[in-house]
Amino acid sequence: MLSRVAESIYWMARYVERAENLCRYVDVTLNLILDQPIGAGQQWEPLVSTTGDQEYFNEHYETTDADSVIQFLTFDRDYPNSIISSLRIARENARSVRETISSESWEALNEFYHFVLAATNNGGRVESPSEFFRTVRQYSQLFGGVVDATMAHGESWNFYNMGRMLERADKTTRILDVKYFTLLPSIADVGTPIDDLQWSAVLQSVSGLETYRKRYHGLTVPRIIEFLILDRAFPRAVSYCLTAADNSLHGITGAPTGEFCNSAEQRLGLLRSELAFMRVEEIVDNGLHQFIDSLQRKMNSASKCIHETFFALRPVESLTMSQNQSQG
Repeated sequence: MLSRVAESIYWMARYVERAENLCRYVDVTLNLILDQPIGAGQQWEPLVSTTGDQEYFNEHYETTDADSVIQFLTFDRDYPNSIISSLRIARENARSVRETISSESWEALNEFYHFVLAATNNGGRVESPSEFFRTVRQYSQLFGGVVDATMAHGESWNFYNMGRMLERADKTTRILDVKYFTLLPSIADVGTPIDDLQWSAVLQSVSGLETYRKRYHGLTVPRIIEFLILDRAFPRAVSYCLTAADNSLHGITGAPTGEFCNSAEQRLGLLRSELAFMRVEEIVDNGLHQFIDSLQRKMNSASKCIHETFFALRPVESLTMSQNQSQG
């Protein structure tokens, strides 16, 4: 497969997943505010913190209220990680590889993009924000289902799945980190119904509340951390996502699981193994924020290695030298 085609499929997947996760954050926050007691602070600023683009927001928006944050995360055409921008980039990537993806996949993504574009052209005014974001999430899930059902699960699909899972793992760590440090109004609220409400919102943002409650009786921080980071069966847990990404990476290279033939497999394999043998007590004792910060750096390093291994253009002299060295 051409590296250009592989890269387009990989980033198509990442940007669609990015759009869905932003949609989840906004929708859950809208519902959380409705459930909070009167006088509780509105929780919009943490959503901006989740993006890591606070500087851009401060330069373009005057207040951190619902209208500004929703415009920023959803309809801002100039912000490259908004929902509309993510879908535009995903669609451009899909257009460039239409001969590789199925026609059904293209149609699903194209319909998804135009649904959000119509609201963007209307100034972001929607009759029911919650209904709008639920529909966005459904479009994303429809697209993922169509890709899985109509695309041969070979090299192309593995690049798609690897991108999707790496993006999902990153977003799960971000929402968990933001809740732990900035979402709670006061230390006095720890262990109160407000605290439980907000942790429930975190689980809802990854569609994990029902699954969590079926497994555990009550909401406790260690169990939630274990569920969202170390669980091997929940599809949005970090460990599950990295395992799936690693499996797709080995499906691309053909290397046996547990071995590596390039830096991407080495970095992702090390990270996967670290989580497989990690205990939640170690995370809590050493500090959740510190653990997540380290985890995000390692995931970014793995993503960089994937780019260098499969997508980066190398000078002909460098490529010839590496081939000669491998032959020698």
